[in-house]
Amino acid sequence: MKRKNKKNPADNEAATIESTSLPPGINMGGIPAGRRTGRKGSFKKWFLIPAFTLVVAVTVYLAGVVYYKSHFQKGTNVYGTDVSQMEVKDFEEGLSAYSLKIIQKDKDGMEFEEEFSSEELGVTVSSTDELVEIMNKQNEWLWPIHQSAVYAGKPAFIGCNTDKIRTAVKTLTNAQKENTIKPKDAYISDYKKGKGYKIVKETAGNELDINAVVKAVESAVKGLSPEIDCEELGLYKKPEVTSDNKKLVKLLNKLNKYTSTDITYEFGDNTEVLDGDIINTWISVKKGNVKIDEEKVSEFVASIRKKYDTIFRPRKFKTSYGQTITIAEGDYGWWTNTPQEIKELKKLIKKGKKGKRTPCYYQTADQYGNRDYGDTYVEVNLTAQHVILYKDGEMVLETDCVTGNSARGFDTPAGVYGITYKQRDATLNGENYSTPVSYWMPFNKNIGLHDAGWRSSFGGELYKTSGSHGCVNLPPEAAKRIYEVIQTGTPVICYNLPGSKGGNIAKAAGQDL
Repeated sequence: MKRKNKKNPADNEAATIESTSLPPGINMGGIPAGRRTGRKGSFKKWFLIPAFTLVVAVTVYLAGVVYYKSHFQKGTNVYGTDVSQMEVKDFEEGLSAYSLKIIQKDKDGMEFEEEFSSEELGVTVSSTDELVEIMNKQNEWLWPIHQSAVYAGKPAFIGCNTDKIRTAVKTLTNAQKENTIKPKDAYISDYKKGKGYKIVKETAGNELDINAVVKAVESAVKGLSPEIDCEELGLYKKPEVTSDNKKLVKLLNKLNKYTSTDITYEFGDNTEVLDGDIINTWISVKKGNVKIDEEKVSEFVASIRKKYDTIFRPRKFKTSYGQTITIAEGDYGWWTNTPQEIKELKKLIKKGKKGKRTPCYYQTADQYGNRDYGDTYVEVNLTAQHVILYKDGEMVLETDCVTGNSARGFDTPAGVYGITYKQRDATLNGENYSTPVSYWMPFNKNIGLHDAGWRSSFGGELYKTSGSHGCVNLPPEAAKRIYEVIQTGTPVICYNLPGSKGGNIAKAAGQDL
């Protein structure tokens, strides 16, 4: 087997150098001749490659300069449209591919869209001068450099056909009655018992405002926008009155103020309540104003008058003689001032007042109920010619009297009356008399209680032939006592009680006065 010895690389290189001859006149600076010859060939080869590349690069660059003289550079956006590497004519021709999406909503509020083509919208270019001007602003010599340019706004050269747009818009789903819900104004609800009124919110609906949509489409087309949202742009017909409408809110507050009225009339043990549950049926709204139906207010006042007024009505009366009679005559009792009460009640309703109330009266009585004359009164038995005075339910005086002369037709009328006023030292004047009295207490026009010091006796049947002109004549001391007890309005109850006779009732009953 052959054994190969390892050689020193330096020895091999030295041998090569020695065996290579150098070209004359060339100083290789100690570089081996063989190596020198090989590197010269490689240099030529690599010199040719950059030269070719440079030629190609210059050619490409110049071609780009020529190209971008008539084309938009990369990154150019004109009014929202990317026109990179387009010619002006490409932009114009490209409009044929333009379309506009119109986003709508159905009855359930779900979105959907419909699309119109450039042809359906009548899109046109009126002039390319603006595009040419934009292109001329480019520096084609710098085309290799990324020259992004964005031109905002709306192009003045884009046109459209309004008639075509209107025709197209009318075909939209939300332009068809069967597919839409009309807008509904906010309004005030009906009165709810115990809660009053409230505003019912408006309904927006989805019925398109055709004129507004046409304008929005025109604007979108001229700006080459890809879509419009009808709801975002407010293109649906709107309610005229919304829930925050100042007039509506003011009206609501007034209605609730009126029906917040809560008035309680007290008639003794009975009450009548007037609140919103009744008042809401009295009010109405006309031309934005709240009106109170005066006829209904009048009916209410009339109802309490009929129920609780006692004037001119028969009433039961238990006499001091133990018998209960019915007295239908007289003008004593509760008498409502209906016109004034209607007027005052309307004012209270407008202010929304609450609380207890006493009606306006022409005249009042001592208490409510059948016994409206109360416990302090003057009882006059015309048959027995006897007067009895009660104070707080206790008999405090009784006396004989002389009433109107029946023979001359001056009978003192029966009935329940009230003391009109009382006066000391009055003079009573008539057709043929003028009589001074110390205690004058009229109760029925010119008929009253008074002292008659000129009489020496009272009671019995004196009244039949020697009676007064209608007044109740009393002994001076009795008149004085009655005058001290009674007040204006104190009832005077006059009646006829067949079979009754004069005489001291208290003594007959074993009482002391």
